[in-house]
Amino acid sequence: MGRKPSNKPTSFDIAYLAGVSQPTVSRALRGSRSVSLATRQRIEEIARELNYSVDKNASSLRSQRSNTIALLFFEDPTPDGANINPFFLAMLGAITRATANRGLDLLISFQKMEDDWHTRYQDSHRADGLILLGYGDYTLYEQRLNDLVAAGTQFVRWGSVRDDNIGTTVGSDNVAAGRLAGEHLLGLGRQRIAFLGQADEHYPEFADRYRGLNEALAAAGIAADPALQADALSSEEQGRAALRRLLDRGAEFDAVFAASDLIAIGAMRALAEAGRSVPGDVAVVGFDDIPAASLTSPPLTTVQQDLVAAGELLVETLAEQIEGRDSRNRRLTPKLIVRASTAG
Repeated sequence: MGRKPSNKPTSFDIAYLAGVSQPTVSRALRGSRSVSLATRQRIEEIARELNYSVDKNASSLRSQRSNTIALLFFEDPTPDGANINPFFLAMLGAITRATANRGLDLLISFQKMEDDWHTRYQDSHRADGLILLGYGDYTLYEQRLNDLVAAGTQFVRWGSVRDDNIGTTVGSDNVAAGRLAGEHLLGLGRQRIAFLGQADEHYPEFADRYRGLNEALAAAGIAADPALQADALSSEEQGRAALRRLLDRGAEFDAVFAASDLIAIGAMRALAEAGRSVPGDVAVVGFDDIPAASLTSPPLTTVQQDLVAAGELLVETLAEQIEGRDSRNRRLTPKLIVRASTAG
């Protein structure tokens, strides 16, 4: 993978013959459990065939850690120009505390889709591993995750936890969260529940929340109405526009479950502009419990994600990888925070 074998065997020669990256070869020859047993055995067999011996001095230098992890935010357009989703900004404190408790330094940067950020940290050894927050369109981001795996990069990301995850993922149980929101609204007698958020393979977390809502509806004997779903990404303006599209096409609904608090806040603006009261005419539930959720008028009922546990688990999971231990996906249990947007 990369260059053909030379006269004097190197780890790059082994990588070429094994069809893996050079960092994967290095970890395999150190016995790291981050490399699968089958891959380790194949690499060790090729090393024996080439009569390859490890340069212990060079190996020692390469194995030195920076004791730094990199936290990469996906750029997310925001009205204040910060380009960081407020939810992830709120998670930053928990990640900072968790890294400090482990004696690690934290390097913070942006993931720019046009850059080779996926190889920059691996090649420069500026960080021992990466925490990835946010990703935009997952179908575009997926290849970057595959690139990280191929390069042998240690990384963990926040996102939708599924059986086919690329790399290790920490996230909330989004399906259960959607059920929680749906059951709350149904318990209030609301049966025409609109969902605001792009619910497809491009945004799997939103899709899971929508699936949970539909499961709650089905359990109550109510068929989901596709006409009550409107695409929106996580911004106030998109939430406002999505709600207005529902109104413009004459959709009848008495509740809204928004895939994020930002979308919900925008939807509440659109409802106010249309003369619809919250929660009298339309009950509204958001998702994330960002600081602004309690400051809206009326305050927003929302599904809360455990930011402290999220930050600790992201750091703990990455540390397991860096130390050569097995790491696994982690799924957090969400909590419904009831405020006046549904209980006024």
